[in-house]
Amino acid sequence: MRFDLVVLGGGPGGVDCALEAAALGLSTALVERAELGGTCLNRGCIPTKLFLGATDCVHAMHAQARLRLLSGDIRVDLEALQKRKGQMLAGSRKAIEKQLADAGVALLRGQGTVRSAAELEVDTDQGPVAVEFGRLVVATGSRPTAFPGMEPDGDRVLDSDAALELTRAPASLLIVGGGTIGLELGRFFARLGAAITVVEAQDRLAPWEDAEVSATIAALCKREKWTLHLGGRVKSLRTEGGAALLELESGQTLGAELALVATGRGPNTAGIGLEAAGVRLGRGGFAEVDAFLLAAPTVAVIGDANGKAMLAHAAAHQGRYAARHAAGREQAPYACGPMPWCIYGAPETLRVGRMVSELLAQGLEPRVGTAQLAANPIAQSHASAQGFVKVVWLNGRVAGITAVGHGVAHLVTAATVIVRDGWTREDAQALVWAHPTLDEALHHALSAEPVPARS
Repeated sequence: MRFDLVVLGGGPGGVDCALEAAALGLSTALVERAELGGTCLNRGCIPTKLFLGATDCVHAMHAQARLRLLSGDIRVDLEALQKRKGQMLAGSRKAIEKQLADAGVALLRGQGTVRSAAELEVDTDQGPVAVEFGRLVVATGSRPTAFPGMEPDGDRVLDSDAALELTRAPASLLIVGGGTIGLELGRFFARLGAAITVVEAQDRLAPWEDAEVSATIAALCKREKWTLHLGGRVKSLRTEGGAALLELESGQTLGAELALVATGRGPNTAGIGLEAAGVRLGRGGFAEVDAFLLAAPTVAVIGDANGKAMLAHAAAHQGRYAARHAAGREQAPYACGPMPWCIYGAPETLRVGRMVSELLAQGLEPRVGTAQLAANPIAQSHASAQGFVKVVWLNGRVAGITAVGHGVAHLVTAATVIVRDGWTREDAQALVWAHPTLDEALHHALSAEPVPARS
């Protein structure tokens, strides 16, 4: 069989690519060896947010209890929550399959292996099937990775995939890695009563974020009795005596009922024959792509597999571009515009555009305007008024926005538009901002008199 475009991988990037290609009139097939929806739906973004959403009431109660406004106890049934997760994900997978079928996309179930620049083989239940293509889009996503000596063993040392399948909360959880995965899963298990310890090799949590954001996250973690070991490098991590045992290079030993290795993710690009089509794999196994996301004349690579931005929405955006480029509807190089980033839980974060540290490193002179959430009535009403919204200005226009605190991820789309369009203070003042809303914190940060940024 032959198709104009074949997508290898059925995650957010692959599905959006296939749907876009079919809508543009290309004969399209999607190859998926496991569940539709990829990591995001099945083992990442969606189950994590389901867990955080289901237990947000625990955080809310504790926040109000600190003000002595209420008291009580909430018990989470993790087994029931896992059952709901399974039902929700199964329904979502069925919806994706129907959407592909309705669009006329052929779904080929099985492991796909590239054989040449024009053909791949799909190992289906009925045997191998040869599939020819005019354009191949590789959207194979990523998997959890670990440094030597910290590999999950499936016993007491787990990766994020295994942690999301637990039906009983541990009494204590040791998290290696203070990034998005570690922080979000730490929030969830803390709400179930686990004592949380985080070991991060860098000198701060969420080290890619604005330094003030990282400091706010750390302060709130400490207030919730998390134990933080920052700047601590791990020598070994293993199961011993029915517990997880971690040894730092300093010689200090830490123990917990379970350990979560959340040190990052690597691309699923090895062993699928990409080299046969002329694709080069670079450092870490990420495919090398040009300005058009092409890794070879007939092969585009999108999403986590190229490593440009390991985010589901980045993969989806790249997938739609790859389809339009294959159909001849896109002639210009790929440009995503400002990329939004968020961490969920409590607190939430958002970031879009450039940060102060980046601009200072370039020898530029940014200015900043800040609004504290302590002055926002919505944050106050939720008893979660710690945090801020910060606007980074360059030459009188918005160059970046970052925030940390209650619900700030809900501001991310507005922030993305503002950064993309390079708003001035006059633009912000011309808009009617609803009251009382969390959006007003963004308005106040835009309206604040900018001051020179400091490193």
